[in-house]
Amino acid sequence: MEPPTNRILLSQTAKDQLLKLRRFTKIDQWNILCRWAFCRSLAEPSIPSPVPIPADSNVEMSWRVFGGEMSDILLLALKQRCHNDGLGCDKEILANQFRLHLHRGIGYLAGDPNIKKIEELITIALPSQNNQPIAK
Repeated sequence: MEPPTNRILLSQTAKDQLLKLRRFTKIDQWNILCRWAFCRSLAEPSIPSPVPIPADSNVEMSWRVFGGEMSDILLLALKQRCHNDGLGCDKEILANQFRLHLHRGIGYLAGDPNIKKIEELITIALPSQNNQPIAK
């Protein structure tokens, strides 16, 4: 499948937020944290705000590195989300929405006061009963 972008460039703010997440979760790979962030944003029902995001950090990765073995699944999830949001699925829209979702998700994860270790990151992905956190 054709990726929405070949190169992913992060903002300095996103890099700083990922560094914080790396310290807390002990996940050293940018791409893994970015996958978590992207999925976290896709789970949010609202459309990301169309804000300009600078590519002013030295963090760069290819789409294949970002997605790994899941790259086609992540692309399909992005396309479905764009379709559901009524945005269309041309390459420019996909690239823009990917960037917005990725950066929004990084902000959500880094700003979550409950994420202080990897177990808490995993907990947000698991279903809970009666809206209660899953017991550890």
